[in-house]
Amino acid sequence: MSLFTPVPTKIGDLLNKVESGEIGLPDLQRKFVWKDAVIRDLLDSMLKGYPVGHIMLWDFPSDYHSVSTIGEQEHAYPIQALVIDGQQRLTGLFAAIRGVSVKDENYRNRRIRIAFNPLTRTFEVWSQAYERSAEWIGDIGLIFQAVHNGNLAGFRRRFMKELADARQRTAQPPLADEDEECIEQNIQDVVNLRDYVLPSLEISSSATEEDVAEIFVRVNSGGKKLTEKNFIETLLAVYDPNTHTAIQSFCESARVPAMGTAYNFIIDVDPSHLIRIAVAVAFRRARLRYAYMLLRGKNLETGEMTDERRDDNLSRFRAALDKAMDINEWHSFLNLFIEAGYVVKNFVASENAVVFSYALYLIGKHDYGVSVAGLKRIITKWIFMATITGFYTGSTESEVEKQMADFRSIDSADGFVAYLEKMIASRFTDDYFNVTLLRELENSSANAPAWFGFVAALNVLNASLWLGHTPLATYLQPGTSGTVKALDRHHIFPKEHLAEIGITDDRQRNQIANFTFIEKSVNIRISDSAPSVYAPMLREEMGDIVFDKSCDANAIPRNFDKISFQDFLVERRKMMVCKIREAYDRL
Repeated sequence: MSLFTPVPTKIGDLLNKVESGEIGLPDLQRKFVWKDAVIRDLLDSMLKGYPVGHIMLWDFPSDYHSVSTIGEQEHAYPIQALVIDGQQRLTGLFAAIRGVSVKDENYRNRRIRIAFNPLTRTFEVWSQAYERSAEWIGDIGLIFQAVHNGNLAGFRRRFMKELADARQRTAQPPLADEDEECIEQNIQDVVNLRDYVLPSLEISSSATEEDVAEIFVRVNSGGKKLTEKNFIETLLAVYDPNTHTAIQSFCESARVPAMGTAYNFIIDVDPSHLIRIAVAVAFRRARLRYAYMLLRGKNLETGEMTDERRDDNLSRFRAALDKAMDINEWHSFLNLFIEAGYVVKNFVASENAVVFSYALYLIGKHDYGVSVAGLKRIITKWIFMATITGFYTGSTESEVEKQMADFRSIDSADGFVAYLEKMIASRFTDDYFNVTLLRELENSSANAPAWFGFVAALNVLNASLWLGHTPLATYLQPGTSGTVKALDRHHIFPKEHLAEIGITDDRQRNQIANFTFIEKSVNIRISDSAPSVYAPMLREEMGDIVFDKSCDANAIPRNFDKISFQDFLVERRKMMVCKIREAYDRL
């Protein structure tokens, strides 16, 4: 028996059903992330009769009782179908044509305005220039608003009159009869986009979530798949809408700076992050697919699926989520990243480092009763190790799944701390510091974890800027430098100087070991001077003791101005490793 039926559907009919509430979006869907230019191109393709993809609808299952709809308007009818695929396309068209605000990826309301030139038959993203130009209709939503009000003819007349007046004022040729016919036809063609037929796939209400997922993957093979995360959010919207709303509110508050919210400068929280944390805390599982099974009511030991198990799993999930969304817990944990020296968002290469470290924090506090001081110390050390070594990159779920399994045999606070200490020691070996880390510092990537780890180490050690007196962390933390950066990442051996002595390969000139942070004004003074020129000058100004102390604090050889570039790189890498190790010992 077929689970779906292909049904060609007019865009206008789809939008009418969205507006009436008959077609809705399950809360699983991604926020609206398409750029306005993509909507412009979509409309242009439709006007030219090109194919623009498809829409997949799922006949509304009778046991669903909470879904979101596109936009923010009230609805007259109960929802009959959910948009499973094509949400971005349908949302973009609805927003542009009906003038409805939508939430973007940062949970902010925004309008999508597309301008149209009836003479050239051209769409463009709205701007003040198009808004002011008599040649353009600044927002196509105005055309459809005129249709809705039964005044399209009057709208066309006003447009042509204003265009004719503008041409007269600027001494341009008046509108010819064929121009007016062209304008009238092209505006009508925009209106007729309501009749554009979009292939729709209607999935039967008898299909399970697994069926829908399989259909989606097969239809979109080679494209972006609907992940377990999306269906997990669907299940929450179905079986526990209040919890799902709380998750969305927490994520939204994490994007907008305000007191008493989840806002932070380390991670943009996504619902999947909170789901992962709650599943790890409640069930000691790391793989997202387990969350889907658990919230469906599956017993992972027996494979049995029951309503009773679903209710119990939801209760445990909800309790863990309450812990994760405690604002005081959340910010107390994030402060540990600052303690570990990671004071800037882009220093943390993996979001999973935040997500799973938070799960460890909550497990240590609530399940093992680790003391406040002990928990702070071990989790800060863990963050430092995990971030610089890339513990949460690669096969993250496999690593964490093993870790969660190990916790099942630990039954005390001391055991929890000892386990993490052992894990850290297994990564932070002598070979890691003397071989692996040295090799990772032989890198020219500005985003290398080893570079961020070194900067974090300087923050832990409260090191001042090179050739300055203010702690580096003071400059790096958000909000301290205003709109203009107060410090620069400086080439200790300037690039132009290296080029003059025959070193032109940027992989050499941009070595991590050739960088340090200094004040912008000092960087301007140094410019492209050779170390042998600027170092003696600054040493004389600062005095030998202060100059050498600044070099030591930033892992820069005191005699860097007297040795070759290659010898400098070798020596500095060793000193950088020593700083990282010293910071870890401090933690």
